[in-house]
Amino acid sequence: MRFARPDEVKRLREEYPSGTRVELVEMDDMQAPPIGTKGTVYGVDDSGSVMVSWDNGSHLHVIFGVDIIRKITDK
Repeated sequence: MRFARPDEVKRLREEYPSGTRVELVEMDDMQAPPIGTKGTVYGVDDSGSVMVSWDNGSHLHVIFGVDIIRKITDK
């Protein structure tokens, strides 16, 4: 696992500002919420992990370069 470069962290913070709704696509963690779980972003840390408050009560971070989320857009 590698940490995000400063320019990547900046891009992630622009792409996932606080309040952004996301859905879990893949997470490499035995305690991961089920695939498809939705949550709300509350920040991006300096390593590039997206911090999510999952709707099921979990607060596991989305690890840069490992886990996958997608933005939920209102249509």
